[in-house]
Amino acid sequence: MTQTQDSTRSRTFSWSDPAVNAAELGRRSGLETLRATFSGELPPPPVSRLLDMSRMTVDEGLVTVEMVPQEFHYNPLGSIHGGILSTLLDTAAGCAVHSTLPAGVAYTSLDLNVKFLRPATVDSGTLVCVGTVLQRGRRTALAEARITDADSRLIAHATSTCLIFPVTPAP
Repeated sequence: MTQTQDSTRSRTFSWSDPAVNAAELGRRSGLETLRATFSGELPPPPVSRLLDMSRMTVDEGLVTVEMVPQEFHYNPLGSIHGGILSTLLDTAAGCAVHSTLPAGVAYTSLDLNVKFLRPATVDSGTLVCVGTVLQRGRRTALAEARITDADSRLIAHATSTCLIFPVTPAP
Protein backbone atom coordinates (compact mmCIF):
# COMPACT_ATOMS: atom_id res chain seq x y z
CA MET A 1 0.00 0.00 0.00
CA THR A 2 1.25 3.45 -0.81
CA GLN A 3 0.22 6.81 0.57
CA THR A 4 0.76 10.10 -1.22
CA GLN A 5 1.24 13.51 0.32
CA ASP A 6 -2.45 14.43 -0.22
CA SER A 7 -3.54 11.35 1.81
CA THR A 8 -4.59 9.40 -1.28
CA ARG A 9 -3.88 5.75 -0.76
CA SER A 10 -3.47 3.07 -3.39
CA ARG A 11 -2.79 -0.62 -3.48
CA THR A 12 -1.56 -2.93 -6.22
CA PHE A 13 -1.56 -6.70 -6.12
CA SER A 14 -1.17 -9.59 -8.52
CA TRP A 15 -2.49 -13.13 -8.67
CA SER A 16 -1.99 -16.38 -10.55
CA ASP A 17 -4.42 -18.26 -12.76
CA PRO A 18 -6.96 -19.92 -10.40
CA ALA A 19 -7.37 -22.80 -12.87
CA VAL A 20 -3.96 -24.11 -11.76
CA ASN A 21 -5.30 -25.05 -8.32
CA ALA A 22 -8.69 -26.19 -9.66
CA ALA A 23 -6.91 -28.72 -11.87
CA GLU A 24 -5.41 -30.31 -8.76
CA LEU A 25 -8.86 -31.37 -7.44
CA GLY A 26 -8.73 -34.56 -9.48
CA ARG A 27 -5.08 -35.28 -8.87
CA ARG A 28 -4.47 -34.63 -5.17
CA SER A 29 -6.44 -34.95 -1.98
CA GLY A 30 -7.68 -31.75 -0.37
CA LEU A 31 -5.00 -32.00 2.30
CA GLU A 32 -2.26 -32.47 -0.33
CA THR A 33 -3.58 -29.55 -2.40
CA LEU A 34 -3.80 -27.22 0.60
CA ARG A 35 -0.33 -28.16 1.82
CA ALA A 36 1.07 -27.56 -1.67
CA THR A 37 -0.66 -24.18 -1.76
CA PHE A 38 0.44 -23.12 1.70
CA SER A 39 4.05 -24.24 1.06
CA GLY A 40 4.22 -22.21 -2.15
CA GLU A 41 4.37 -25.19 -4.52
CA LEU A 42 0.97 -24.08 -5.88
CA PRO A 43 -0.06 -20.42 -6.12
CA PRO A 44 -2.39 -18.99 -3.46
CA PRO A 45 -5.99 -18.38 -4.52
CA PRO A 46 -6.66 -14.85 -5.79
CA VAL A 47 -8.83 -13.98 -2.75
CA SER A 48 -5.85 -14.60 -0.46
CA ARG A 49 -3.84 -12.02 -2.39
CA LEU A 50 -6.79 -9.61 -2.60
CA LEU A 51 -7.30 -9.56 1.18
CA ASP A 52 -3.61 -10.01 1.99
CA MET A 53 -4.10 -13.16 4.05
CA SER A 54 -0.73 -14.23 5.38
CA ARG A 55 0.52 -17.39 7.08
CA MET A 56 -1.65 -20.48 6.76
CA THR A 57 -1.26 -23.92 8.30
CA VAL A 58 -3.24 -27.07 7.63
CA ASP A 59 -3.79 -30.48 9.19
CA GLU A 60 -6.63 -32.86 8.42
CA GLY A 61 -9.82 -31.13 9.57
CA LEU A 62 -7.98 -28.10 10.98
CA VAL A 63 -6.85 -24.92 9.19
CA THR A 64 -5.37 -21.69 10.55
CA VAL A 65 -5.31 -18.50 8.47
CA GLU A 66 -3.74 -15.23 9.62
CA MET A 67 -4.41 -11.70 8.43
CA VAL A 68 -2.90 -8.42 9.57
CA PRO A 69 -5.70 -5.80 9.56
CA GLN A 70 -4.96 -2.91 7.21
CA GLU A 71 -6.76 0.27 6.22
CA PHE A 72 -7.97 -1.22 2.94
CA HIS A 73 -10.03 -3.69 5.03
CA TYR A 74 -11.95 -0.85 6.70
CA ASN A 75 -15.64 0.00 6.47
CA PRO A 76 -16.92 3.61 6.77
CA LEU A 77 -17.00 3.26 10.58
CA GLY A 78 -13.23 2.80 10.87
CA SER A 79 -13.10 -0.91 11.61
CA ILE A 80 -12.57 -4.07 9.58
CA HIS A 81 -15.57 -4.65 7.32
CA GLY A 82 -17.78 -7.57 8.35
CA GLY A 83 -17.53 -9.00 4.85
CA ILE A 84 -13.75 -9.24 5.22
CA LEU A 85 -14.12 -11.05 8.55
CA SER A 86 -16.80 -13.30 7.02
CA THR A 87 -14.48 -14.15 4.12
CA LEU A 88 -11.73 -15.05 6.58
CA LEU A 89 -14.17 -17.28 8.53
CA ASP A 90 -15.50 -18.89 5.33
CA THR A 91 -11.94 -19.54 4.13
CA ALA A 92 -10.85 -21.28 7.33
CA ALA A 93 -14.05 -23.34 7.70
CA GLY A 94 -14.13 -24.31 4.02
CA CYS A 95 -10.45 -25.19 3.87
CA ALA A 96 -10.86 -27.33 7.00
CA VAL A 97 -13.54 -29.31 5.12
CA HIS A 98 -11.37 -29.41 1.99
CA SER A 99 -8.53 -30.91 4.03
CA THR A 100 -10.67 -34.02 4.69
CA LEU A 101 -11.59 -34.74 1.07
CA PRO A 102 -10.00 -37.31 -1.23
CA ALA A 103 -8.81 -36.54 -4.77
CA GLY A 104 -11.71 -36.02 -7.15
CA VAL A 105 -14.00 -34.55 -4.50
CA ALA A 106 -14.74 -30.85 -3.95
CA TYR A 107 -16.97 -28.72 -1.72
CA THR A 108 -18.85 -25.46 -1.75
CA SER A 109 -20.32 -23.45 1.11
CA LEU A 110 -24.07 -23.89 1.55
CA ASP A 111 -24.33 -21.39 4.38
CA LEU A 112 -22.27 -19.33 6.77
CA ASN A 113 -23.74 -18.20 10.08
CA VAL A 114 -21.55 -15.43 11.52
CA LYS A 115 -21.61 -13.73 14.92
CA PHE A 116 -19.54 -10.56 15.31
CA LEU A 117 -18.52 -9.97 18.93
CA ARG A 118 -16.18 -6.96 18.81
CA PRO A 119 -14.68 -4.69 16.19
CA ALA A 120 -11.24 -5.29 14.74
CA THR A 121 -8.93 -2.48 13.64
CA VAL A 122 -5.29 -2.06 12.66
CA ASP A 123 -4.61 -1.85 16.42
CA SER A 124 -5.98 -5.39 16.93
CA GLY A 125 -2.75 -6.95 15.71
CA THR A 126 -2.65 -10.14 13.68
CA LEU A 127 -6.04 -11.81 13.39
CA VAL A 128 -5.88 -15.59 13.69
CA CYS A 129 -8.75 -17.60 12.27
CA VAL A 130 -8.98 -21.31 13.10
CA GLY A 131 -11.36 -23.53 11.14
CA THR A 132 -12.33 -26.98 12.40
CA VAL A 133 -14.49 -29.73 10.93
CA LEU A 134 -17.19 -30.73 13.40
CA GLN A 135 -18.86 -33.44 11.36
CA ARG A 136 -18.49 -34.81 7.84
CA GLY A 137 -20.81 -37.10 5.96
CA ARG A 138 -20.92 -38.25 2.34
CA ARG A 139 -22.81 -35.17 1.03
CA THR A 140 -22.36 -32.44 3.65
CA ALA A 141 -19.94 -31.29 6.30
CA LEU A 142 -20.30 -28.95 9.26
CA ALA A 143 -17.37 -26.75 10.25
CA GLU A 144 -16.76 -23.86 12.59
CA ALA A 145 -14.25 -21.02 12.56
CA ARG A 146 -13.15 -18.49 15.17
CA ILE A 147 -11.20 -15.24 14.78
CA THR A 148 -9.11 -13.95 17.67
CA ASP A 149 -6.96 -10.83 17.87
CA ALA A 150 -3.35 -10.49 19.07
CA ASP A 151 -4.63 -10.45 22.68
CA SER A 152 -6.55 -13.72 22.12
CA ARG A 153 -9.92 -11.91 22.34
CA LEU A 154 -12.67 -13.49 20.28
CA ILE A 155 -13.62 -11.13 17.43
CA ALA A 156 -16.12 -13.30 15.53
CA HIS A 157 -17.13 -16.90 15.07
CA ALA A 158 -19.10 -18.84 12.48
CA THR A 159 -20.54 -22.19 11.55
CA SER A 160 -20.62 -23.35 7.96
CA THR A 161 -22.37 -26.16 6.15
CA CYS A 162 -20.59 -27.35 3.04
CA LEU A 163 -21.89 -29.45 0.16
CA ILE A 164 -19.53 -32.25 -0.91
CA PHE A 165 -19.57 -33.40 -4.54
CA PRO A 166 -17.41 -35.29 -7.09
CA VAL A 167 -15.45 -33.41 -9.74
CA THR A 168 -14.21 -34.48 -13.11
CA PRO A 169 -10.40 -34.37 -13.28
CA ALA A 170 -8.90 -31.86 -15.69
CA PRO A 171 -7.22 -33.40 -18.76
